[in-house]
Amino acid sequence: MMNWKCLTFSQLTTEQLYELLKLRVDVFVVEQTCPYPELDNKDREQDVCHLLGYQGGELLAYARILPPGISYQNVSFGRVAIAQSARGQGLGQTLVATILSYCQQLWPNRDIDIGAQEYLLDFYQGFGFSAISAVYLEDDIPHLDMRLTRSPENTPEQA
Repeated sequence: MMNWKCLTFSQLTTEQLYELLKLRVDVFVVEQTCPYPELDNKDREQDVCHLLGYQGGELLAYARILPPGISYQNVSFGRVAIAQSARGQGLGQTLVATILSYCQQLWPNRDIDIGAQEYLLDFYQGFGFSAISAVYLEDDIPHLDMRLTRSPENTPEQA
């Protein structure tokens, strides 16, 4: 059973901060062999939330949830990471479902935009996201922007 914590930067303990940064670096810098500016100043922005998923006291899942206007005009999330030891058990599905639940609690009925790695297109489409950009390279990895439409004014009219 996962124990989820959704905390702002100022609510994080130094231990939690270390764990989440280590997980992000392990996944995005080391595993993906992608040197990039991991510390981008968004972690400390007001209303940014850090979603931490623990099991047996070990951080196994993480994502950063951002209010509108920081990464995109809409609500967004990123830095979605699962510890290598916990992959292949459906935890990614659980993590994204939990992210979406927190987005709805924090910013009800707001559209959500993400920059997804291209190979995850089908995964995010399974949650209702649609591609809204062509594929582009970010840190030499193919990405595309995707949107989950939740706001009534952006929902197509029913015929």
